[in-house]
Amino acid sequence: RNWIRQRRERPPGAEGGTALEKKKILVIEDEQDTASYLTTLFEDNGYDTLAAKDGQEGMQLAKGKNPDLITLDISMPEKSGLKALRELQEDGATTAIPVIIVTGVSEDLKSFIDKQKNLKPPAGHISKPIDTQELLGQVKSLLA
Repeated sequence: RNWIRQRRERPPGAEGGTALEKKKILVIEDEQDTASYLTTLFEDNGYDTLAAKDGQEGMQLAKGKNPDLITLDISMPEKSGLKALRELQEDGATTAIPVIIVTGVSEDLKSFIDKQKNLKPPAGHISKPIDTQELLGQVKSLLA
């Protein structure tokens, strides 16, 4: 009976039937406001979240917590998003995790990333300001 009540209270379109089934999203973002916005958006839509303030912390969490999906900013201190993306793709523990690039950097960067021989194109790309429906659509599609 409690399970039914909890399921009804979950927002429309939320993933999973119990806490054990929730998908986990790692948000790697140095801007605190954006990181809070993304984690709240994902949690409100039935996902568990982790947050990292830079690529270095993000790599540690990706390896240690095994998220189902990662959103990654490109312009960050310590370790850039491009460097983190390359490491995520090259590390056997994280290579299968889909990555959505979330950045305020132009379409030229998206084109640049897509042309890099030592980088696979990311699973998705969202420009800032963030279109929440587009982002949630990509997340749901990648985690289906």
